[in-house]
Amino acid sequence: MAFIKKKANKNESYYMASQWTLMGRKLKKHKLAKLSLLILGILYLGVIFSGFIAPYGLEDYDKLYQNTAPTKIRFYHEGEFIGPFVYSLEKYNNPETFRVEITEDTSEYYKLKFFTKGVKYKILGLFESDIHLFGTDVGSNGSTSGKVMLFGSDQLGRDIFSRILYGSQISLTIPFASAAISFVLGITIGSISGYFGGVIDNIIQRIIEVLGSIPSIPLWMAMSAAIPAGLSTVKMYLLITIILSLINWCGIARVVRGKFMSLKNEDYVMAARIAGVNDAVIILRHLVPGFLSYLIVSITLSIPSSIIGETSMSFLGLGIRSPATSWGVLLDETKNIANFSQYPWKMIPLFFVILAVLAFNFLGDGLRDAADPYK
Repeated sequence: MAFIKKKANKNESYYMASQWTLMGRKLKKHKLAKLSLLILGILYLGVIFSGFIAPYGLEDYDKLYQNTAPTKIRFYHEGEFIGPFVYSLEKYNNPETFRVEITEDTSEYYKLKFFTKGVKYKILGLFESDIHLFGTDVGSNGSTSGKVMLFGSDQLGRDIFSRILYGSQISLTIPFASAAISFVLGITIGSISGYFGGVIDNIIQRIIEVLGSIPSIPLWMAMSAAIPAGLSTVKMYLLITIILSLINWCGIARVVRGKFMSLKNEDYVMAARIAGVNDAVIILRHLVPGFLSYLIVSITLSIPSSIIGETSMSFLGLGIRSPATSWGVLLDETKNIANFSQYPWKMIPLFFVILAVLAFNFLGDGLRDAADPYK
């Protein structure tokens, strides 16, 4: 009896659960979606605490460390265990290759320390601090020139690891802001098109078809050409967000239009019209909530395209420009094949682009499966 009663309570809780509760239960069973959510959580923690995690500031550079490979972290010096440390570097002219080469100077080492002081930064633009997660101590001979660069350095001697963290503030927030604007535009325009139909629907659909027929890169170039030169990073950020939003709303608008066309003649909608309910209220209160879960899935799947769009624009010099940084700006140095072949670690930012895009795609797939009532 107890078993039957427990099963009955379980069935009752299942049938009485809301759509969001059922989605949450299904999503918990999707392993790739959960892993993707964890990865995205780590990436966005890096966005928030980039100044704390990064050992160096955005504008810090050192000529000695120009185009250096990722720093080797060692634990033994002359056979003695002294904990994690790095050696200092020195340059010399190779008489055989006629190139300036960088080698380790094993006569001096720098211990790694946690919670070290460095350049000042702000967390969320509010809390100022100069404490960094890790850094190097004073050298064994009293020097302070030792550096730890986990992902190597660029052509100016700037730490790529630090710049990836700072670049994520743009590369992972522009897509969210763009997706939010596209979400609002898509729902508004798509609902008008699907609900009212007729001439309005024809005009909107033709506009969507024209925008969809234009290749992305020429469209980015045309819109970027309209941006005045010399703008601040904040203004450039806003304009890039608007550009991506104006491109990406079309897909959501078509999804909304199709849903509205299938739902606008349902009995509950007709009853609301007969009762004299305003069209705006019918759209916002009766129609949109009915497939909001599908819209959440659509917006999740649209974020990867925005990430690729921002990265591509910055890579081509059409988006964020130096001294500001994003993952696309960091990949700019890899346009030269000779540069890439000599310094392959400069492709590391591409790994973070791929990781973020895959994580959003897998999360979107998990949400789509969870939102499907027939699974």
